[in-house]
Amino acid sequence: MPQEGVEIIDYLKNPLNKSELKALISKMDIQPSELIRKGETIWKENFKGKTMNEDDYLDAMAAYPKLIERPIVEAGDKALVCRPPELVLEFLG
Repeated sequence: MPQEGVEIIDYLKNPLNKSELKALISKMDIQPSELIRKGETIWKENFKGKTMNEDDYLDAMAAYPKLIERPIVEAGDKALVCRPPELVLEFLG
């Protein structure tokens, strides 16, 4: 059960659009390419080996949300991929 004040967004069921992804990635202070799950079959079959810019990565994640690393925890103006799960406690401090 989530804590009060915590919102869980299942972005596999409710995908983020490109501008939402861009805002989230900005909070993480990373490049879009760093948020891609490159072990996914979708990646291997459709994108691996192709020359892509950071905008292309955003398009790929918007079209195929399964490519987004997870779980992501967002608090205020910061966000982080919290793997292993213990990072959540450290992140929320």
